[in-house]
Amino acid sequence: RYVTDIELRGRTTTGDPEGDAVDEHEPPAVTALEEALDDLRGTVELPIPAASAVKIDGERAYRLHRKGVAVAMPTRAMRVQELELVAYGAGVARLDLLVGSGTYVRSLADALGGHCTTLRRTEVGPFAVDEANETHILPLDDALARLATVR
Repeated sequence: RYVTDIELRGRTTTGDPEGDAVDEHEPPAVTALEEALDDLRGTVELPIPAASAVKIDGERAYRLHRKGVAVAMPTRAMRVQELELVAYGAGVARLDLLVGSGTYVRSLADALGGHCTTLRRTEVGPFAVDEANETHILPLDDALARLATVR
């Protein structure tokens, strides 16, 4: 599970603030944004970001991108199990999403016409950030009991 802020006034070459602006526009109205979010729920086929670790002809895409080499990025089926608009204002949407492995949140941001400005992982398997407690270290046996048994 992740929480992300997406700037909806433009896309970038990397899907985050580090990239160059490639498309600037007015942000959508909240109703148009909700409709676009509906289209992204479930399994969607989206291009993998150019600034990713996917290999293109044996070389990492991000390395090619940094060298200025333009390549057609492959698409990937990405599973969006949950996608909720938490807040929206000044062209920035905060989303709470639960996605399958191999999903690029930057691809979702790009599909919405924007780029990620923040991305925070809030859950990994049975562990959630809101359950974290720096003053209490979970005993190893308790932590392992929450994980699936591997045979």
